[in-house]
Formats: sequence, structure tokens, C-alpha cells
Amino acid sequence: MFHIVLHFLVPAIIVSLFFRKTWLSAYLIMVATMLVDVDHLAASPIYDMNRCSIGFHPLHKLWFVAFYFALCFLPKTRLVGLGLSMHMGLDAIDCQVTNGIWAYFD
Repeated sequence: MFHIVLHFLVPAIIVSLFFRKTWLSAYLIMVATMLVDVDHLAASPIYDMNRCSIGFHPLHKLWFVAFYFALCFLPKTRLVGLGLSMHMGLDAIDCQVTNGIWAYFD
């Protein structure tokens, strides 16, 4: 549950520090990137608290994570890239805390 709260709290902190003038739209864009978790619907079971999502789910593959990070450097996609990178970072931390690994490698 704390993991899910972080997906709302961390963007709020980032927005309050770096995007004060456009805080509402920046926050909404960054929170909207949680839609990347739609790929969890392809897994069986859909939710497994002991499963590491990084490297397991299609949109959480490492090459996608690199792409999300690259989006941070383009002005028009910066907020989406930040939101997705933050999301993947939080998921990787969750993997480390729950399973002792940073990513799932098959």
C-alpha cells in the first residue's frame, strides 16, 4: 500500500520543487503515467505482491526503461519521461525491498 502512495507523493514533491508555475498540469501528467501499469493485466495473476514488475511486464522491460529515461531530455516529453522514470524507479525499489533484486531477468 505504501508503494502506491509513493506513486502519488513523489510526483507531488518533484512538481513542488521544479514545476511550481505549472504544478497542476505537471502533476496530472506525471500521475497519468501510472497507466503504464495496464500491462499488469496481461499477467496471471494480475497482481502478485511478491512479483518484481521491472523486467517482467511488457512495458516494464529494461529497454523501455531506457527509452523512458531518454524522454526526460526532450522538452516536449520531459514530464512524461520523468513520470515514467520515477515510476520505474519506485518499482525497482519495491523489487529490492520485497525480493532483494532490482529487476526480474528471465
